[in-house]
Amino acid sequence: MPIKEHALPSVTLVLGGARSGKSRWAEDQITAGFETLWTGALYLATAEPGDAEMAARIADHQARRGERWETVECPIGLPRAILEHTKADRPILVDCLTLWLSNLMLTDRDVTAMTTALLGTLNAPPGPVILVSNEVGLGIVPDTELGRRFRDAQGRLNQQVSAVADRVVFLAAGLPLVLKDGKPSGNGIGGRGNG
Repeated sequence: MPIKEHALPSVTLVLGGARSGKSRWAEDQITAGFETLWTGALYLATAEPGDAEMAARIADHQARRGERWETVECPIGLPRAILEHTKADRPILVDCLTLWLSNLMLTDRDVTAMTTALLGTLNAPPGPVILVSNEVGLGIVPDTELGRRFRDAQGRLNQQVSAVADRVVFLAAGLPLVLKDGKPSGNGIGGRGNG
């Protein structure tokens, strides 16, 4: 029988700025259920180590998660990876939607079609999915056309995912602010809520 304190909704969106603590908070939501709900988790990684600094960030995240986490790299094929890997007894953490969107735009993919596919996979996943995304629209207006297109696309993506999510949490300075919260069901997966 699952412990209600550790039950997760079907879909959680975790937003925040750079170094806001959003990834660590999302990981903690899953690891709180280790032993009582599940023995491991899946990390769907959208980052690619394009340079030494990014490679170091990826290594830091992997070391922090530990051996109970399986990692699947999916810089482009995120909707397919969610469909293939979601299980009732193993939560998924997607980190992050921002890099996924950047990868799509930089490879001239159809962002609208890929977003539609992602939203379809989040309609009723068999297990809990937590998605991490940056809130990029709070700062200065980018000075390039590509930067402005990316900022706008990220804002739209966040809105669309938050519309289908049961829970939406915003992190600032490591502190969570719940923006939307559906009521999780007793099965550890949760149900849709109006927020």
